[in-house]
Amino acid sequence: MNNRFQALILRHLFLFAVIFLSSQLTACFDKNGNNGEVAHKPLPSTRLLKTLDKPFPAPDTVLMDMDDKPHKLSDYRGKPVIVNFWATWCPPCRAELPSMNRAWAKLKDDGVQMLAVNMAESEDTIFPFTGDYPIDFPILLDSNGEYAINWHVKGLPTTYIVDPDGQVVYQAVGGREWDNEEILDVVRSLKK
Repeated sequence: MNNRFQALILRHLFLFAVIFLSSQLTACFDKNGNNGEVAHKPLPSTRLLKTLDKPFPAPDTVLMDMDDKPHKLSDYRGKPVIVNFWATWCPPCRAELPSMNRAWAKLKDDGVQMLAVNMAESEDTIFPFTGDYPIDFPILLDSNGEYAINWHVKGLPTTYIVDPDGQVVYQAVGGREWDNEEILDVVRSLKK
């Protein structure tokens, strides 16, 4: 072999070794420098909820409930929270409310919170509605719709599942049977 060819082979081998070692070292450290540890445990899958590829911090603001009591999402840190955006005029919202109440009955003693965020309606509209469609968990008033905009709600009903660290990890657009054990098991599995 001539010297130029040997030098070319040695250069390629050296380059390969550098690339290989670099890839091995970076595989040992995640983006947060956690030495290979996964930042969040893998989320359980379900066909009924969309797992968000990129969880994001849940928008936090103070919303009043029907009794003028303030609620802030960060007040529920440490437990999973189901946040449902709805309106009285929305047929799929009305259809899923009985299952949400059944789900709440199953979850309320399990360290899980549910919140119904009404979209831009007055208490005068919501109160008589709850006579026909009872809601047993807190109803929060997003009177101008800004909170829903912060969540990027594009249709109703839209429901998000927030993990105990305040990260939005699941989404459901459209109605669901929320008392389905597959959904409830996924929510319960988020508890610390």
